[in-house]
Amino acid sequence: MSSKLVFIYDGECPFCNHFAELLELRSGLPEMTIKNARENLPEMKALLERGYDLDNGAILLKGEEVLHGASAINWVCSQIKKPSDKLLKLIAITFSSNFRTDIIFPFLLLTRRILLVFKGVPRKLFL
Repeated sequence: MSSKLVFIYDGECPFCNHFAELLELRSGLPEMTIKNARENLPEMKALLERGYDLDNGAILLKGEEVLHGASAINWVCSQIKKPSDKLLKLIAITFSSNFRTDIIFPFLLLTRRILLVFKGVPRKLFL
C-alpha cells in the first residue's frame, strides 16, 4: 500500500461526510489523509483541469495515481480489513466487490445530487 494516500470527498454531501468520518476514525487506515474538497478549492481546481470532477464521485490520490468515483470507493473499501464500526464493515463488504460497486455507485451519485439540490448546495464546486 502506498504511503501517500489522500481521499477527497464532498463535505456538503451527508453520505460522503459520514463515510469520510468513518474512514478517518474507524477504518484502520491511519496512513490515509481525508480532505473535504470544498475546503481545498485550489487542489480541486487542478484536479478538475485534469478531468477529475468531484460531481462524478470521490477522488483518491495514491502517490501519482488518481482513482475516481467508483474506482476510488472500491479501492478504499478493499483495503479496510478490520473496521471497528458495523456500518463501515457493511460498506466495506459491499463496495470491495467491483461488480457490486459498479451496480450501486450510480444510484449513490444520483442520491447525492438530489440531496445537494434539497440542501440548496451547488453540485459543482466551480460554476
